[in-house]
Amino acid sequence: MILNTNLKNIFLVVFTTLILSACSTAKKSGLDGDVYTGKETVKYLASGVPDRVFFATNKSSLTTASRATLRKQATYLRKNKKLNVTIEGHADERGTREYNLALGERRANAAKDYLMTYGISGKRISTISYGKEKPVNPGSSALAWSQNRRAVTVKVN
Repeated sequence: MILNTNLKNIFLVVFTTLILSACSTAKKSGLDGDVYTGKETVKYLASGVPDRVFFATNKSSLTTASRATLRKQATYLRKNKKLNVTIEGHADERGTREYNLALGERRANAAKDYLMTYGISGKRISTISYGKEKPVNPGSSALAWSQNRRAVTVKVN
């Protein structure tokens, strides 16, 4: 009887350890749900101003983190009035070429529209969609897909 109880306790400890380690691995992967939150692929327009925002699967709506990044970009662009930018919309490898080009366009326009609400003239912002044609991570995993679902702000001059 005591042996059975000890085996059950050991099994419970091992099972709990596996569950907790799986949870900690998910946090380290840079994902919040299926939206990328890491910094490995992020470049900067200026010190402290990330150049990209990330999206959920099949979505073009901005996350809270994306809006915070775009506010930093808007502040930077207001201080640099002669600077024009292009916002590149991207998608992951899944889906047709046509679908991903349209999705990339919606993502780029969502970022542009948000910058415009913060006083940046639409004349200073162009958009282009690359769909799935220019992945930042060529892998076929949840992490790679999340890094590729993005809108990137690039300086033009």
